[in-house]
Amino acid sequence: MASEISMIEDMKEDKKKDGGTENLSGEIVGCLVKKGDVSDKQVKHALRIKSKLASKVTLLDILVDLGYLTDNQIKETLRHESLSMKVGALLLELGYITAEKLNAALSIQKKEKNKKIGEILIEQKFITEKSFLELLSVQMGFPHVEPDILDIDKSLTQKTHMSLFRKNLFIPVNREKGKPFIVFEDPLNIASIKAAERIFGPDIIIGVASHSSILAALNKLDANLSRKDKPIDQDSAQGIADSIIQQAIMEDVSDIHLEPMKDRLQVRFRKDGVLTHYKDFSASVIPMVTSRLKIMSNLDITEKRRHQGGRITFDYNGNEYSLRISFYITIHGEKIVLRLLNRMNEVLDLDHLGMQPKILKKFLRDAVTVPSGVMIATGPTGSGKTTTLYSCIAHIKTPQISIITAEDPVEYTLDDISQCSINPDIDLTYEETLKHVVRQDPDIIVIGEIRDRYSAEVAIQASMTGHKVFTSFHTEDSVSGLVRLMNMDIESSMIASSVVAILGQRLLRKVCPVCSSPYKPTPEELQRIGYTPAEISRYQFLKGKGCENCHHTGYKGRIAVFELLVLNEFIKDAVLNSKPSFEIRKISIDTSGLVTLFEDAVYKAAAGITTIDEIFRCVPKLIPPRPIKEIKRLQGV
Repeated sequence: MASEISMIEDMKEDKKKDGGTENLSGEIVGCLVKKGDVSDKQVKHALRIKSKLASKVTLLDILVDLGYLTDNQIKETLRHESLSMKVGALLLELGYITAEKLNAALSIQKKEKNKKIGEILIEQKFITEKSFLELLSVQMGFPHVEPDILDIDKSLTQKTHMSLFRKNLFIPVNREKGKPFIVFEDPLNIASIKAAERIFGPDIIIGVASHSSILAALNKLDANLSRKDKPIDQDSAQGIADSIIQQAIMEDVSDIHLEPMKDRLQVRFRKDGVLTHYKDFSASVIPMVTSRLKIMSNLDITEKRRHQGGRITFDYNGNEYSLRISFYITIHGEKIVLRLLNRMNEVLDLDHLGMQPKILKKFLRDAVTVPSGVMIATGPTGSGKTTTLYSCIAHIKTPQISIITAEDPVEYTLDDISQCSINPDIDLTYEETLKHVVRQDPDIIVIGEIRDRYSAEVAIQASMTGHKVFTSFHTEDSVSGLVRLMNMDIESSMIASSVVAILGQRLLRKVCPVCSSPYKPTPEELQRIGYTPAEISRYQFLKGKGCENCHHTGYKGRIAVFELLVLNEFIKDAVLNSKPSFEIRKISIDTSGLVTLFEDAVYKAAAGITTIDEIFRCVPKLIPPRPIKEIKRLQGV
């Protein structure tokens, strides 16, 4: 015991030399010593090495590098000892923040005593909310769930007044195995946990969620409780229009189709990329519903001979939704399509998009974090390109970087970046906007879409003057995107020197986890994929039977498949020599480790994530796939 005390004192002295805080030193290492996972002698050896290193490597990293500890041992200790540790100490010791930043946050906390240390660190940009949640979720094992009002068990929220949830920043979500599952902004805060236990009892499951998502869910619940709106009149034009949009929001659909037929108005929803029938209305309501939607989008209700387009802002359950609307003239009236733009509360983390480990590492290293150049996301409409671009921006944005966008329209809103929504009605066109973008002293430029030679040249010229450019392109795959740029009469040397990477992608429906069951591909399916029964015998394909959870479709949610083309010297040389697409694809596979869209999709079907039917529906097969074992190796699975 004496040696343990001596060792911890040595650690405190070491922290003092680094300008740290004495009473926040070595809590994790101290616990590991008490458990016997690491010895006093090993820690002192690691401290000596640390004192000789110029870089600020954490003591825990050194102990792991020396082989004295494993990551699993650290995580196990964190999960057992977390409630007795202070957040600041954990962040410091794990290397998420520096001692200087922690000291600054503690000074602020002395003045603002009601604020938690984690909240201050995030507010001051000392740590990102993503990193804070990573500590709590990945390192400590608290389940990370972003609460959605549609999934919340309302019987749990009725156990007390909403003000208590706000005061302690937690919200009950549902029951798991009979126990209330509560998500906290700070699951290490003893006062918040005690407050939850007083309401729900001591036997609760603790999770973690972001500050913004907890507040958003509480705001929606408050709005529901305070709503005194009259029931919707289902027979009025307003009632029909509102009920359709509300139902679409509740079902989390991407597009609403209102199609006039000879004898009815047909309404369909696009969900998970597939259109499904919602409801039919009498043909007599077509004119009044059309007029109502034109009024909502500030369009000319008297114009019935020309196509029109506009935007709608719709309030529902205390949340504001933005919809893009298009009117298209048909023989039976105007077909109307509404796209829900801001369906997601938050942009996805890059590591949640569905990229495999090696591909994600390569994408971050060679495309996202390089200081200049053009990164292009390609794929058809609805393939998730915008989501990917914004995930990249969310990953790299800091207060030290100026980011400006030109989009049609803005689909996600992010703090700390300047976003412009194109509006041709007032001559705010892409061409006009792009002229001014480079004059705004940006570090990073986001161009929503390359539409023509002009926008392509602006992106390339901006990158050649030291800017980083993120944009999207409508092409079949990554190689097609490169070839299409070459066919726009842009100099090959400019393309080769400015484009750093092209990411092709598609969205495939995921197998419903509730009704999934093993499935054996038919000989015809295997022939179309390009495998023999022996080659796929070790893999378990799944298919959903259909249940209430998935509305009897067999699918629930979507997963992205990717194809990352990083321009190395061989590919640049092929561009300079105007090689055809099949040669560029072969060079990419041979020299840059390209895994095609089809290969990524095949692996995800073999892993039981999606189905062979989805591959045939969504993904082009341009060359035969390699063995699944080889695909897994290339992807680092």
